[in-house]
Amino acid sequence: MKTFINPKRNEWKSILKRPTKTVDDIEATVLDVFKDVKRNGDNAIKSYTKKFDRVVLENQIVSEKEVIEASNNVANELKEAIQLAKSNIEVFHKAQITDRIELTTMDGVACWQEKRPIQKVGLYIPGGTAPLFSTVLMLAIPANIAGCKEIVLCSPPNKDGKIANEILYAAQLCGVTKIVKVGGIQAVAGLTFGTESIPQVYKIFGPGNQYVTVAKQLATKYGVAIDMPAGPSELLVMADESANAAYVASDLLSQAEHGSDSQVILVTTSEVFANKVNTEVYKQLDILPRKAIATDAINNSKSIVVNNFETALDLIDKYGPEHFIVTTNNDGYFVENIGNAGSVFIGNYTPESAGDYASGTNHTLPTNGFSKAYSGVNLDSFQKSMTFQKISAKGITNIGPAIELMAEAEGLQAHKNAVTLRLKDLKS
Repeated sequence: MKTFINPKRNEWKSILKRPTKTVDDIEATVLDVFKDVKRNGDNAIKSYTKKFDRVVLENQIVSEKEVIEASNNVANELKEAIQLAKSNIEVFHKAQITDRIELTTMDGVACWQEKRPIQKVGLYIPGGTAPLFSTVLMLAIPANIAGCKEIVLCSPPNKDGKIANEILYAAQLCGVTKIVKVGGIQAVAGLTFGTESIPQVYKIFGPGNQYVTVAKQLATKYGVAIDMPAGPSELLVMADESANAAYVASDLLSQAEHGSDSQVILVTTSEVFANKVNTEVYKQLDILPRKAIATDAINNSKSIVVNNFETALDLIDKYGPEHFIVTTNNDGYFVENIGNAGSVFIGNYTPESAGDYASGTNHTLPTNGFSKAYSGVNLDSFQKSMTFQKISAKGITNIGPAIELMAEAEGLQAHKNAVTLRLKDLKS
């Protein structure tokens, strides 16, 4: 990890730059796949599965038999761990259920708001080098709590034409209604347009590589909503000498092993501590099974030494990390003042891994600085707020004249007439 000592503010932007391609770099490729899938449906999907996943599938829909077989092949100990995580995630997301808001804004004018589920949702679950069955829990559980009717899961097949046993087990445990063996750009395109075997959905959820991220953004041009731009994983740790250097290094590496395009950053007020963490990173890195991937990510990562907490907070807010760990002698300062972060982890004994798996919070979070404007996935992500109103005769009498005046001032005569006709009838 390259270390920067008290960099000037005008250098922050270049230092904090993510190792990601721009949308322009890959949008043409994504658009070509979208056009092909829209035109040729399943045939296009299968050709891309053959090209990118190197497998020919006769049927890309996962059967009930496959799900049962996969579930039988998951160790009981792991099943218990998944069920524990499921329980905590359910508890946290059920607590987010809100009651109907109902009130009378003035005499005779009743307004209320209710939450309704998004009826059809698509869940993208990365496979590849690390099949993320934990993401199934993070997306399918709140989708079920919200009451979504169709929950379609897409995940890339391996070279044997199968989806990881753990993904299929988690999917059936959490009420997914359809599972499709398809990944990458073509999965997002299939969910966007619908094909012979992939239902069209109203909103697409889930993380992925840069191509999947751009594909999701392109889906919005075709009227399909997305959870957020969620690309390569990232973590920023704020630590001082009161922190445990080995713990900090392990947290940095836990994100670095996600992918070569992941980024981790250490911000600290101590150069000595930064050096300790750097030593620990390479010590722990050497024994990781995913050493090559983590090494690529570490090479894109930084240690930044600043003079004080105030400067650190400004820098962190400018970066807007997906995951933010704070372990200092004054964690409260950062907890109370942080403005831009997807999810915050506090203290020596709160590894980011807890949020990834089992504490209960959701791990599908905004990356690439989007935490400045986006929330992570939560129960509201799977719902719409609908407003209702009912006005009585007395109510339209009370509010009508104001509506008439406002409509006339905007030059919208039909708007005014809609009220005037009613008021005249009430007076006659």
